[in-house]
Amino acid sequence: MIEAPDERRARERREDAARLLRAHLLMQDGVASHAQLTAGGVTKTDIERRLRRKELRRVYPRIYVDHAGPMTWSQRAWAAVFYAEPAYLCWTSVEEPRGRDDGAPIHVAIDHNRRIRPQDGIVIHRMKRLELRAYGGTPPRLSVEDNALAMASEATKDIDAIARLADVASRPYVTADSLRAALDRYPSIRRRALLAGLVDDLESGTHSVLEHGYLTNVERAHGLPVGTRQAPRSGPAGNQFRDVEYAAYRLVVELDGAVGHDSWRDQSRDADRALDDLAAAGTLTACLRFHQVFDTTCQTATRIARILRRNGWTGAMRACGDDCRMKAA
Repeated sequence: MIEAPDERRARERREDAARLLRAHLLMQDGVASHAQLTAGGVTKTDIERRLRRKELRRVYPRIYVDHAGPMTWSQRAWAAVFYAEPAYLCWTSVEEPRGRDDGAPIHVAIDHNRRIRPQDGIVIHRMKRLELRAYGGTPPRLSVEDNALAMASEATKDIDAIARLADVASRPYVTADSLRAALDRYPSIRRRALLAGLVDDLESGTHSVLEHGYLTNVERAHGLPVGTRQAPRSGPAGNQFRDVEYAAYRLVVELDGAVGHDSWRDQSRDADRALDDLAAAGTLTACLRFHQVFDTTCQTATRIARILRRNGWTGAMRACGDDCRMKAA
């Protein structure tokens, strides 16, 4: 039987749509939206029949996966993005977890003006100017720089914001320029001065954010004596500068703010123990990191005061606020 031209064109369109649907399913780990299925020639009746046969499974309204078994992390991510479309993976879902999927909810970002019905397994974040931040990927997601800044903005404490930036700065493909470009896309971000200072430190190799934090959070806030900043010292390697020197009390404070070091949090914990040892032994050089200056601020002030007092300081510490956690030095 000879096929009429109109019938042939209709058949070819159906075949093209079916091929496109198969390509979508392959690229999307078997996850597809209702719109993709119907564009591929699958009718409502077909969908219901496949659901009964367990050839399809409804994950969210109008979102399906092509099997009835447990879903992989990638399939859950695709389903979340399709449900909230247009949406992008964000927060802890920017990257697929290493090792076994723990079943944690998938975080997706949508435009701040949109409202969608909540679904189990999806955490929605609303962001302004979202189209300037997304970078694509499969599934679509935010860039690691933008995502880190977004998380830093929402962090409860400064130390957590610093951690977000430090974690992403440790990656070889993240640079001060790429972080600064991302920061420019956040004109009203919280902690902008802190984050911009960290990016500047990353580029120049200085520790200005940590130095300012020590001055305001530890020294001034707790009534410690005023140290000399960048005090010159001659040594075998030539002229060097001490970050903070309390010459009258034979104490030097060195500030190590290596943003981007993989183990910077572990080093901070080690520095706590070293500082306790200093307080007991009266050693003259203390090395502080972000953890001591921005997280355990009051405890750090107490430890520094103990060293100063052992070496002759007779001043009095003061509480930095109603919830100050300092102890008697």
